Amino acid sequence: MRALLALILAAVLVAVWGVRIVTAPRPLPAEVLAALPEGDAAAGERIFWAGGCASCHAAPGAKGDDKLLLGGGLRLASPFGTFVAPNVSPHPADGIGAWSVADFANAMLTGTSPAGEHYYPAFPYTSYARMTAGDVADLFVFMKTLPAVAGVAPDHELSFPFTVRRGLGLWKRLHLDPEPVVALAGASELERRGQYLVEGPGHCGECHSPRNLIGGTDTARWLAGAPAATGEGFVPNITGGPGGIGGWSAADIAYYLESGFTPDYDSVGGEMVAVQENMARLPDEDRQAIAAYLKAVPAMAAAR
Repeated sequence: MRALLALILAAVLVAVWGVRIVTAPRPLPAEVLAALPEGDAAAGERIFWAGGCASCHAAPGAKGDDKLLLGGGLRLASPFGTFVAPNVSPHPADGIGAWSVADFANAMLTGTSPAGEHYYPAFPYTSYARMTAGDVADLFVFMKTLPAVAGVAPDHELSFPFTVRRGLGLWKRLHLDPEPVVALAGASELERRGQYLVEGPGHCGECHSPRNLIGGTDTARWLAGAPAATGEGFVPNITGGPGGIGGWSAADIAYYLESGFTPDYDSVGGEMVAVQENMARLPDEDRQAIAAYLKAVPAMAAAR
């Protein structure tokens, strides 16, 4: 009997240890962190607007220079609870002012905090994981130049089991992949640049693609539209399939991102307003690249 109990106890301990291994945070290797470049603030500003950092971390409705005050506080309601965007200004205590570039890279590319905890994927690191280390370093240097904002954002409002961050380790194994989503055989350099911007810093698929029952992006229906993650409504299909933007030319898409006007002379609305305002700050070649990629992705029927 003692031998049987010992075997059962051993099996339980092995199982618990296995779960801990599977769900543990997986930060970047030391050699990757050691090779991070110094970064360039001017280049980082371009990534800042491509990544839409102000859309979540500035005060809702912020305009002009107020978009550079990244004190957080935006509430993002979801089926899993309400997430609150944190302060990511360079404030040394309330923001990320005390972070190193290694801390920032781990957050952006692996969703891991400086304390070694998983971040919730309301922070779109599943897309940022496709960014280059150079762009991450550039973005960090630029964000260090922004005004420090005092004040800690409120905590997330979640219920069990979503309060158990450790479980995100398994979720990440299923959904955190730095590889490109779409295989673009024979793609042009412009399409490749657009793919990087859309699938990486632009994180367009986070809103424009459906999600599965555990909140992971359904890459089989990439950019086919999805129910709005917050509030009511439907985020549109931006592929060339039925219900999408197949009737738009690449020039139409680039102009929409610059001006906010559709080919039918309608204007951008809803949460896309902030996204379009960010895209308007990019160089024209980046908007052209995004348009070229959207014309090249597989056409999907709207995922309603």
